[in-house]
Amino acid sequence: MTIRVQREDFDIAAEVDALKRANNATGSVVTFTGVVRDDDGLSSLTLEHYPGMTEREIGAHVAEAKSRWPLTGVTVIHRIGRLRVGDNIVLVAVTSAHRQAAFAAAEFLMDYVKTRAPFWKQEQRGHSTKWVNSREQDQEAAIRWLKD
Repeated sequence: MTIRVQREDFDIAAEVDALKRANNATGSVVTFTGVVRDDDGLSSLTLEHYPGMTEREIGAHVAEAKSRWPLTGVTVIHRIGRLRVGDNIVLVAVTSAHRQAAFAAAEFLMDYVKTRAPFWKQEQRGHSTKWVNSREQDQEAAIRWLKD
């Protein structure tokens, strides 16, 4: 399991290679990469976090994913600092013997990283900046994973 919060970009191919090499039982790799998109004049995002707390929170969600699905590896990398349109923000990569588990776990992790990990996001559009909360549709996506 790899969890990193960092300013520098990540190499998706190198991260996937490391996951595949780590376990011979891996039969599938599912990745999700979030990218800063040009959304209604957005010029940049600034992401902040609470060091230590953020990694622990992501780690708790990874542990839950591993308890739900038979995973052979997980990597979650989230960037902080100022990011421009086109920059990578987040990588969630999951390996398993079979694709169904890998797809479900990657989606679960992304939903929870997006809504539960303690990141603060500020959007810059032209000369104005504003702090933003997660969107209602992201919250709804995360709620579907709650156990009864």
